[in-house]
Amino acid sequence: MTHAQFDPAARQAVAAAAVEAKTRRNLTWQQIADASGLSVAFTTAAVLGQHALPETAARAVGELLGLDEDAVLLLQTIPTRGSIPGSIPTDPTIYRFYEMLQVYGTTLKALVHEEFGDGIISAINFKLDVKKVADPEGGERAVITLDGKYLPLKPF
Repeated sequence: MTHAQFDPAARQAVAAAAVEAKTRRNLTWQQIADASGLSVAFTTAAVLGQHALPETAARAVGELLGLDEDAVLLLQTIPTRGSIPGSIPTDPTIYRFYEMLQVYGTTLKALVHEEFGDGIISAINFKLDVKKVADPEGGERAVITLDGKYLPLKPF
């Protein structure tokens, strides 16, 4: 049976334990995702408390990280989503995403609506990919792909 989790503190505690175990065992998010059988972005988000893992994936992740049965059960519950408390994030990496949306949010909205019409891009039917590529001018660049299903507004 599917259950919803309404206490974000419970999932945060599991996330903290999982990250501690990941660090102690010197694992990568990709290794954890490989155990789960799901994408690295989805698995990472789930372990950090933003998605529910299917039972088999939760058990595999729990075994790899040495989590107890209660933690494995919580990994399967539908969380209260949203991982940035307060209004403006202070972590520099997360803040840069906030800054990108402050600068380009209205541009993205205008271009999406011009291309698709009135509606939204789903964060539920969604894929995320992060890649490191060489910068022709030297150094490295981050390529982040946000791939969400477009859901048109339906007048009623």
